[in-house]
Amino acid sequence: MADRAGYDPSRHERLVEALAGRLEPVRPLPAPAIRATLWLAAALLVGLLLAAEVDTASFVLRMHVPDLALAALGAVATAVTAAYAAFATSVPGRSGRWALLPLPPLALWIGASGMGCLRDWIAPGADIPGAHTVAGCFSFLICVSVPLSVLIVVMLRRACPLRPNLTAALGGLAVAAAAAALLMPVHPHDATATDLLIHAAAVAIVIALNGLAGGRLLGRGAGLD
Repeated sequence: MADRAGYDPSRHERLVEALAGRLEPVRPLPAPAIRATLWLAAALLVGLLLAAEVDTASFVLRMHVPDLALAALGAVATAVTAAYAAFATSVPGRSGRWALLPLPPLALWIGASGMGCLRDWIAPGADIPGAHTVAGCFSFLICVSVPLSVLIVVMLRRACPLRPNLTAALGGLAVAAAAAALLMPVHPHDATATDLLIHAAAVAIVIALNGLAGGRLLGRGAGLD
């Protein structure tokens, strides 16, 4: 019954019931570790598709060269930690300090790659099986990065991150590191200064494009401009 002011409690109750009747259960997202594992599994699948191109014997010999082995380890560790950090920072309420997680393996990756330029000083006359100019490395890194970037942006957008640019940049770092790790068995390189610059340029482009384009897409998903 309406009171003197014309307020009808039953009217509001009907409105609440109508709104509640339209609600649908929200399925919670898996934990960041699980989502990162799924994305890394997709990257591994790409590696398996490329396995036919791998000269296993030559790759094993190259991994006995300290700087190449450390660079490979750093790239893989960077991909794993950056992927986890991206998915962790995509969850509202999670600390932005997760962005620091991939820094140690990133330093290892960069440092070991730079050591390759000094190999002649460290091991004079060292013969690296399969070493040659890296024509095509740039295109390989970019081509492999495209599907991995699309996948990680789609997966990250479901969480509506509050720091879209940071999350997207971390995703870009994960993509770049994964692409570099997948390149090592397929396309041996001599780690010259030119080679290092080619890799650095490709990695920078991947991270920048993910940070800019991916950040805008994630921002729209979160309702942020």
